[in-house]
Amino acid sequence: MFINENVWPESQTPQRAYAFNHILVVSLIGIYDIALATTLKLTTSWIVDRRRMEDLKSMQLKTELQFLKAQIQPHFFFNTLNNLYALTLEKSAKAPDVVLKLSKIMEYVLYDAKEPKTTLIKEIKYIQNYIDLEKLRHQDNVNVKIEMNGNLDNCVVPPLLFLPFIENCFKHGTKEGNILDVLIKFSVVNNVLTFYAKNSFIAPSIDETQHGIGNKNVLRRLELLFADKYSYQSKIENKNYIIELTIQL
Repeated sequence: MFINENVWPESQTPQRAYAFNHILVVSLIGIYDIALATTLKLTTSWIVDRRRMEDLKSMQLKTELQFLKAQIQPHFFFNTLNNLYALTLEKSAKAPDVVLKLSKIMEYVLYDAKEPKTTLIKEIKYIQNYIDLEKLRHQDNVNVKIEMNGNLDNCVVPPLLFLPFIENCFKHGTKEGNILDVLIKFSVVNNVLTFYAKNSFIAPSIDETQHGIGNKNVLRRLELLFADKYSYQSKIENKNYIIELTIQL
């Protein structure tokens, strides 16, 4: 089809078997066939390999995300159970409240946190239950305020994303005889989620750019989930540790 008189005029003239022109025409036809088959084969192989690499990369990301998420909870549950044990020994009236709050947290972790996304409202309720437990633990030494602005109802986020920041507020802010003040803000404006947390602390050993191992966990998750669609800042100002996280949803 492709070897016609326009490409090779001699091909239309009577050919003598095994003459130069005959061999040349047959060779060119063979080259066309081989080139076409090879192109199809290479293209198919490339598509299959690319899809396989994408599947492997996706599986690797999911595995790493699951590992990072699994690191968040154990120490919190151990601490809470130890506190609950101490309250039961004292026959404290706070023990039932601790059990109730802990059951709600476990329900969230066992069911909602298994999904790749959850509503921001559920995440905030989970954080509120955690804060209530910390208040029971530290009694009157903790003041926490949560502010919410914008359209939070339709916002979805990865589960357990903000908890390490909240945990660090209590971990580095509660000292014996020290009053901990915590301010937490959630805002969604123009499809941009802003999370702000400020806590008082007295801990000169804390690095300004590093506020606990848990933050490394969260930042790695943010990198995997949002790539360049997020920004994170932290600073120490007037004996307060401040973080601000923005995510393009």
